[in-house]
Amino acid sequence: MNKATVIVGFGSCGLAAGANKTYDEFKRIKSADNIDFELRKTGCVGMCYREPLVEIIDDSGSYIYGGVDEQRVDEIVENHIKKISPINEYIVSSSKNNGTDESFFKDQVKIALRNCGHIDPESIDDYEAKKGYSAIKNIGKESISPDTVIQNVLDSGIRGRGGGGFPTGMKWKFAKNNKSDKKYVICNADEGDPGAFMDRSLIEGDPHSILEGMIICGYAIGANEGYIYCRAEYPLAIKRLEIAIKQAKEKGYLGKNIFGIKGFDFDIHVKEGAGAFVCGEETALIASIEGERGMPRKRPPFPAEKGLWKYPSNINNVETFANIPWIIAEGSKNYAKYGTEKSKGTKVFALTGKIRHGGLVEVPMGISIKDIIYKLGGGIIDDKKFKAVQLGGPSGGCIPEYLSDTQVDYDSVNATGAIMGSGGMVVMDETTCVVDIAKFFLDFTQKESCGKCTFCRIGTKRMLEILNRITEGEGEEGDIERLETLSHSIIDSSLCGLGQTAPNPVLTTIKYFRDEYEAHIKDKKCPALSCKKLLTYEVIPDKCTGCMVCAKACPVDAIEGDKKEVHYIIQEKCTNCGVCFTKCNFDAIKLS
Repeated sequence: MNKATVIVGFGSCGLAAGANKTYDEFKRIKSADNIDFELRKTGCVGMCYREPLVEIIDDSGSYIYGGVDEQRVDEIVENHIKKISPINEYIVSSSKNNGTDESFFKDQVKIALRNCGHIDPESIDDYEAKKGYSAIKNIGKESISPDTVIQNVLDSGIRGRGGGGFPTGMKWKFAKNNKSDKKYVICNADEGDPGAFMDRSLIEGDPHSILEGMIICGYAIGANEGYIYCRAEYPLAIKRLEIAIKQAKEKGYLGKNIFGIKGFDFDIHVKEGAGAFVCGEETALIASIEGERGMPRKRPPFPAEKGLWKYPSNINNVETFANIPWIIAEGSKNYAKYGTEKSKGTKVFALTGKIRHGGLVEVPMGISIKDIIYKLGGGIIDDKKFKAVQLGGPSGGCIPEYLSDTQVDYDSVNATGAIMGSGGMVVMDETTCVVDIAKFFLDFTQKESCGKCTFCRIGTKRMLEILNRITEGEGEEGDIERLETLSHSIIDSSLCGLGQTAPNPVLTTIKYFRDEYEAHIKDKKCPALSCKKLLTYEVIPDKCTGCMVCAKACPVDAIEGDKKEVHYIIQEKCTNCGVCFTKCNFDAIKLS
């Protein structure tokens, strides 16, 4: 019998949940009890809502355990490893399909995430054992021309996964066709929306796939230097990138005349950014690498013509580069068989919000929003009603429940007023106020505006002021129209994608939930019972026991009533703080 292998998820999500303590407990028991099993680390498995995650592989199969704290480690070692008796109640997924959360993985197709959760991200040997670097090695061995590589990328149909959705092969072709003695490949790892969690997890879980994708791009366009622009707030991602780069150099995979391709020199550097959302825009990113303030530049010329230090440059995001080695190794047709006519392949999403199964999922393009939420995501928490999904991050748009059959592809999503973005998917239920959500996202983009364009700098501030008034019960007739007018002016007058998409949350919520805006403005009510200043707290006489807990807790003495008598709230004194609602043990306070 082969000895068991124990693999602990060491992505940021796992570490935040205590994976390091889980790992240390396995290590302690292994040493103390002299038990013969292999103990390893991996990146994010994707099932973030069940962290810490531990996979055990033995002769009987593979088993992923969820919520593995130190106590469960002891149980798992005693039963599974010593007695070969898996603990079914803790298993979330297994090779025997008897886990409690099998649906999370069932409809996924993992290409970008193919190695995440399966390899030690700090081991180049693990990556190569999974066919890593085989794509670029084959290019050198078979003397495949740059034009053929680019044609394969074009034939795959892959479009940029950073949000714009421009055909990747076309982008590479433009960069190649611009003749220059120096060119650059840039990986954008700095998206600041929920999709950045996806980029970070990919780097933390499989950094060599990004390096290989960049090397292939460098060969295809004729570049000899690459930069990975990653926000400094991702220390684990940066650490693993630096380890991967060092390992690749030691193997001769970076440097001069690499992979047997005479004259092909390529090196990669990590540039740490300050976490500015605007640097997700490629010209602002380039300015930041050059040591300038991260502000967008007028286009044309596009980076493919004049990019980093005015040399032709190609920019793709983390997910795009992670797909490239698979496309070259497995063939463009195998990639293009997934997806729709105009949106090929798969897409990674970071699921969050009012959803049971939050985490990373990779699905074929063309799957419906409903299937992602209910099949993979497990539906809405507490079985509340699904209201909408914010797709595309802070500058994305809200798609309502009645459009949940919308296919996830670039054209279908854009038609709703939302954008694909880099993969953020925030799920909302009936308790979510869409006006407040629009304010939340606009507050983010307004703060992240670089200030270069007047309408983006000032227009978003005026919009935020209006939204603040509406959620505080001071909305006025005409505010909706003012928001729409400002939105279109900002879109038309902004230089970069931040300003051009910043109004999306407002425009889509007005489009699909105009009645909620009107209720806030005309009736001074929040239908979702979320906006604090628009709530009314009342005592339900039939439920009140006169216990006086609420009266004692009220900070402004707005509740009166004798002991064991029905209490009442003086509305003129009530500040809508909600303390009475929180403190009542008999559900005797209602909101309206």
